[in-house]
Amino acid sequence: MPKFCANLTWLFTELPFPERIAAAKEAGFDGVEVLFPYDVNAQDIVNELVRHEVAMVLINCPPPNYTGGPQGFAAVPGLEDRFRKDFRRALRYAKTLGAQHLHIMAGVAEGPAAKETFLNNLRWAATEAPKQSLTIEPINNDTMPGYFLNDFGLGREIVTTVNAPNLRLQFDAFHAARITGDVAGTWDAMRDITAHIQVAQMPDRGEPDRGEIDYPAFFDLLDRQGYAGWVSGEYEPRKTTDVGLDWILG
Repeated sequence: MPKFCANLTWLFTELPFPERIAAAKEAGFDGVEVLFPYDVNAQDIVNELVRHEVAMVLINCPPPNYTGGPQGFAAVPGLEDRFRKDFRRALRYAKTLGAQHLHIMAGVAEGPAAKETFLNNLRWAATEAPKQSLTIEPINNDTMPGYFLNDFGLGREIVTTVNAPNLRLQFDAFHAARITGDVAGTWDAMRDITAHIQVAQMPDRGEPDRGEIDYPAFFDLLDRQGYAGWVSGEYEPRKTTDVGLDWILG
């Protein structure tokens, strides 16, 4: 079976955040990801990671705007200075937490100017943080209307054009199903540029077990191909988290 991690923004939410790391470890996860950890003291998170011998796999950039602003804006023309400021803050968190990947969110934008802005910001970020793994993620427009990076072909074009050794794709199987309807085929086309995988079932975005996506077959495929990265459970539990974890047992 692949190496699984738990997205603590979605899982174990019945517990206070500091307790979710211990719960994830007890459930069999050796890694976790947190989309926006910025309202929690970074050292407190580190202490829990060390105590329970859990790896921090991924966090998102930029930090969230709690006043109704955009969740991401790396592709938004005119916000380049803000992107750089917030990227540096996110990078400090990533370094403190030992996060393997830092996911850069494109934001809501469209057109040639947005594409050029995204490329320029990613080139700058890859140079600013050459030792930090950076990812970009295609997200379907039903989940996030107007999101610039809403196509896997565009994701490949962006990664290839930037051509930085520390920039790769984040492959979310749920979004692949929404965008292309063909998870296995999309994975085959993207796996050479992919650094991280996230999973949830269709159509309810619940546990990656029963449903439209054949996850046992997908996990077997990853094993046969020798995929060595993490596979994160980023889903909304149908009940409490602990009663829906059979999918990680194989």
